[in-house]
Order: sequence, then structure tokens, then C-alpha cells
Amino acid sequence: MATFLYRLGRWSFLRRRLVTLLWVALLAAVGVLAAKAPAAPDDGFAMPGTEAQKAFDLMDERFPGAMSDGASARIVFVAPSGQKITATENQQTVEKTVAELAHGEQVVGAAGPFKTGAVSQDGTTAYATISYDAKPGKVSTGATDALEQAAQHARDAGLTVDIGGTALMAGGEAGGSAEAIGMAISAVVLVITFGSLLAAGLPLLTAVIGVGLGIALITGLGSVLGLSSTTSTLAMMLGLAVGIDYAVFIVSRYRAELLDGYAPKEAAGRAVGTAGSAVVFAGLTVIIALAGLSVVGIPLLAKMGLAAAGTVVIAVLVALTLVPALLGFIGPRVLPRKLRKRGRAAAGATARPNGGTRWARFVLRRPVAVLVGGVIGLGVLALPALDLRLGLPGDEAKPTSTTQRRAYDHLSEGFGPGFNGPLTLLVDAKGVPDPKAAAQQVGDAVKGLPGVVAVTPAAFNQAGDTALVTAMPATGPSEAATTDLVHAIRDKAPGLKSATGATVLVSGPTAMNIDVSQKLNDALLPYLAVVVGLAVVLLLVVFRSVLVPLKAAAGFLLSVAAALGAVVAVFQWGWLAELIGIEQTGPVMSMMPIFMIGVVFGLAMDYEVFLVTRIREAYVHGEEPGEAVVTGFRYNARVVTAAALIMISVFAGFIGMNEPMIKMMGFGLAAAVAFDAFVVRMAIVPATLALLGRRAWWLPRPLERIVPDIDVEGANLRTEPPLPAAPGDGTGSDGSGTERARHSVGV
Repeated sequence: MATFLYRLGRWSFLRRRLVTLLWVALLAAVGVLAAKAPAAPDDGFAMPGTEAQKAFDLMDERFPGAMSDGASARIVFVAPSGQKITATENQQTVEKTVAELAHGEQVVGAAGPFKTGAVSQDGTTAYATISYDAKPGKVSTGATDALEQAAQHARDAGLTVDIGGTALMAGGEAGGSAEAIGMAISAVVLVITFGSLLAAGLPLLTAVIGVGLGIALITGLGSVLGLSSTTSTLAMMLGLAVGIDYAVFIVSRYRAELLDGYAPKEAAGRAVGTAGSAVVFAGLTVIIALAGLSVVGIPLLAKMGLAAAGTVVIAVLVALTLVPALLGFIGPRVLPRKLRKRGRAAAGATARPNGGTRWARFVLRRPVAVLVGGVIGLGVLALPALDLRLGLPGDEAKPTSTTQRRAYDHLSEGFGPGFNGPLTLLVDAKGVPDPKAAAQQVGDAVKGLPGVVAVTPAAFNQAGDTALVTAMPATGPSEAATTDLVHAIRDKAPGLKSATGATVLVSGPTAMNIDVSQKLNDALLPYLAVVVGLAVVLLLVVFRSVLVPLKAAAGFLLSVAAALGAVVAVFQWGWLAELIGIEQTGPVMSMMPIFMIGVVFGLAMDYEVFLVTRIREAYVHGEEPGEAVVTGFRYNARVVTAAALIMISVFAGFIGMNEPMIKMMGFGLAAAVAFDAFVVRMAIVPATLALLGRRAWWLPRPLERIVPDIDVEGANLRTEPPLPAAPGDGTGSDGSGTERARHSVGV
């Protein structure tokens, strides 16, 4: 492995113009493909195998044209203080607003409150429902502008008007200020780390090229593979993360080889042969974690995971070829000016003690205290995770400054908290002698359940064999009592089928959210088992050790548990919530644990592979276990720290956004990376290796014959003492493209 990558890196360095031209041409070609590709499909949010999805599918079949999963808006009207919404003037304003929207863009229905009875008992609040022929997130800007304009006209007439529903839901497109802030902070961190603008800019440039190519491929192949714009969200986030990380590690190793006295093209080959090997296997762990999202059983998540995995593959290829090619243009200028001026005096500079050296020696002197302190600290932070409650927060979790949250509050005050989470009961009475009697019996039975405040009359389809009944809970959509009510109705369904012959299915947005949470919760352990199990096997091959992969997996589980605990404490319990702008606590987003495991596992294994392969490299080359830990930290602690700070900055940038789910994701991922990089990898890992000593690298004899020796550490890259580059020659060659061979790999 190391020999092959050495040759690839050195070839890319020498053929830098060709390699750069190929990547630019590929990016341009894929960009043209993306520009000419058909529009991406609507992927929706299908949940195969759930009762709510089965009911949605049956609704589409029995109620053609109704579009059960289409977007809708609720315009909530509140009369001025002391007045009724039913007053003549107020009623005329409401009806005029509804009429204004009835024939608008994408509108398929506009139901006014006075025809449907959507007026509160005290007569102060009413709402109109506007239905669209587009899915949530796909409503056009013209349609939403018309909605806002009509609401403003009603406000000008003296009413309080706010808009809820899914019509104002933003599309799943990545981009914006969060990424820009993250990139800016990344640039600052890289400049401080490398002390050179060229060295700092190269990882950012290559990461952007890799992500651009990945997103263009997703766009270009969207109509063929069924990938929508939503699919690119995770690909962009992780593509930037690993793209910067991988380039940083290769550039850092290249600088170290230059400081050890190697000519630039030899340094490039050695950097790709050693750090590049770590990049390959770190990338494989990320790909395993992302591809593992397919086992969850949610098509959208599977597509997002596979698309992001493809982007990571591109990031690895960019790091192994384009990075050394660009280093060929930069040459020694990747080093700060003061080190370049010192020339041969700079050789061996990396062997001097630095912050990483001092920290490693501190841990080696107190391994038990550091290990116990780290484990206990993360364990305490993880305790709130025992109270983890999953859900899909809706408008109730938005800030009170948003019209969606105000509409939610108006409806709760006027109609009761359960009004925002109605349950849709589909009564399939096909083949039943008296469908109307069956639907009536179902409604009466559900009305008698605790927690149900109202049940609407059945609404039948044109064939008269299927009815929709709406049950209004007494509690809000994200409350545990509403979940219990859904299960109670479903438990009662078999008895109703025996009594009436009709099949009863519970659906609607609230039931779908409950089913999503349950399915994700059920998939959590299988996903963990698949991802961690495959990664342990991969790390077993990388490190030729049993204990090191097990230690890596255990540390990852600790950091994820601590991050989940922090999320529960802030977003569910409300600790320090005001500091980051959280106005309403509630359940943790259902997708949060799965996403956190996938994303953080990949990044955690990046840091593990980069740090520990350098330690093992020193051990393989003859250093004692303790000194090998010090050597690994001397070379890589600073770079791992920089990479972690970059990722924390990128994720933390999302905390400032208004969308509560994005805020939660940003906080959780930033916390997880911080815990894993600085507590697990920088403290628990060296303490564990210090206590294990040589046993850390133990491999049972039967496994020695089975596990291949792929030489990640570059043991086969034996060289003669490094020779200086020719004076004034940025490539270290004699100008003819040849150089005296000083290694045994025959390149």
C-alpha cells in the first residue's frame, strides 16, 4: 500500500500539469452535465413498512387527486381585542383573503373558516386551509409571496394574521452563511497552524474542488438515480469536512519530510505513501458509516448516505493526486519563509519538542489519572442521554418571532393544544355491507378513548368504500401522551375490524412523525453494530492489533453518548438554552442519533487513524511504546487539533440559524467532535496505549497468518540519508526530470 501510494504521489508531483488539467477538465465536464441534466425529482419522505405510510398510499389510491402528502398552509385570523371574528366586517376581511388565494399559483383548494366551521368556541379565532399541488419544500416562491401578501392585506384591515403549515417549509438546499463562516474560520486556523498562506489555502481549494465535483455529479445523475437536491446536503457538509482534513494531513506530512531534508518530489512521494495510506483507510471508515445508513430502511437517508459516501471517495482521490500535484507548483514555499531561509539548518526541526510532545509526556507520567478522569467526565456528560426522547419537532419548536410559531400558539389558545396534531383515521370499508355504519362505529369507539376531545364525521371517497375520520387529541403533537393515544387507537384496531369488518389505519403528520421516530429508534442498534463491527475489522487490518480497534470503538461510543447527553440537557431539559436562542424545549429530533453516529464516527476514525498510524510507524521503526506515543504526538497532535477546530467551527456555525433542527444538529455535531478529538483521541488514547505498552500491538498468532500486512506505516520506504535539493530548484531535480534514486522501491 505505502509503496503504491508513494509512486502515485511522486508521479502526480512530477506530472503536476497533466494531473491538474485532468481534474479541471473533469470538473468542467461534470459541471456541463449538471447544467443540462433534467430537474431533480421530488423525493418526499416515504417511510416504507409503517402504518402511517400505508395509509398515505391508500389515500392516494382511494382519493385520487387529493395528494395526501401535499403542502398546505393554515392562515390563522384573530379578531382585535373585544371583538369577534364573526363580526360582519371581520368576516368579510377573512372571506376576501381566502378568495384572493383561491386561484393562486399551485393552489388546488382554499377552504374558508365559515363554510367548514373552523371557528373557535369563543368566536375570536378562525383559520383557513390552503392546499397546494406541490410537496412540502417545493412550493414556489411566487405562491409563498402571494400567501404573505394576502395575510398582510388582512393585517392592514385590523386583524392579527399568522401562517402555519408546511407550505412555508424551506427546501432542502445546503449553502448560506453557515458554510461561509465555517470556511473563514477554517482559513484562520490553517494559517495559524501552517504559518503560510499557500499551505493554508491549498486544503481549502482542493476541498472546494472535491465538493464541487461531488455535488455536480449528484445533480447530473439526479434524474437517473433518483437523487434530489436534498440528497446533496450531507454530501456538502461531509465533503468539506473530510476534504480539508485529508489535504491537511498530506500537506503536514510533506512539510515534515521537507524539514527532514528530503527534496520536494521525494517528500511528496513519502507524504502520500505514509499519510496517504492513513487517508485511504480513514476514508474507508467514513464510507462504511455513510453506506450503513442504508440499513435504517428510510430511502431518503439511504440516498443521502450513498451520495455522501461518493463525495468522500472523490475527496480521497483528490488528496492522493491533486494535492501532491499542487504541491509540485508550490514546492518549498509550503514552508514559512523563516524555515526556507534556514535551508539545511531546518532539517530535523520537526524532532524538537513542541506542545504535542509536552502533552504526551504529561499523559505518560499520569496515564491512570488521565484515563479515569476522561472516562468519568464523558460518563457524567452522557447521563442525560438516559432520558432521551425522540420526535420530530414542528412549529412549536420555532422561535416566537416566526409566523409559524405564532400561528401554532393562536390555534392552541383558540382550539386546544391537540388541534395542531390531529390524527387521521383511514377506515377501509371495501367489501363491508354498510360502510357508513362501520365508519360511525369506528368514530364512536375512538371518541370514547381517554385523551380524545373530538372526532369529526366520516368523509367518504367517491366510491363510498373508504372514509377519513379526524380525531383531535387533548395534547400537543410532540407530547408523550399523544404518542400513547396513537398506540391505543392502533391496539383497538383489530377489535374494530372484528366488529365492523373495516380496517382502521392511523395516519396524518403526527402519526407519521411517531412512526419515523420509532423506526429510527429500532434501527439504531443494528446500525451501530454494522458500522462499528465493520470498522473494527478494518482497523484490525490497518493496525494489526486487536486491542487498538476495540479501544477506538469504545472511545467513539463514549464521545457520542456524551454528545447526546449534552443535546438532551440543552434542547430537552433547557439547560443554558437561552444562550443559544432556544425558546421552546421538546423532544430530540429523531434523525439526530443516526446522523450523529454516522458523521462523528467517520471523523473520529479519521483522527484515530491519523494519530495512531504515526504512533505505530514510530513503533515499527524501533522506538519503545512510550516514545512512539511521544513521536506520534510530536508530528500529528497539532494537525489533529487544527482539523478538529475546523470541524467544530463548521458545525458550530449552524447553531446561529433559526431552524431548530439545524441548530440541534450543529450543536450536537460540534460537541461530539470536541469530545472525541480532545478527550478521547488526545487523552484517553495515549493513556490507554501507555498502560498497554507492547500489548497494544498484540495480534494472536492465528490472525497473523490471516490478516494481510498492507504496510500503512511505510516500513518498505527505506531510504538512504536525505540529500538536499539542488540549489534554486523547486522540485529538487536536476532539470531533466530525473533524480538520483535514494530509495529501494525502484520508482
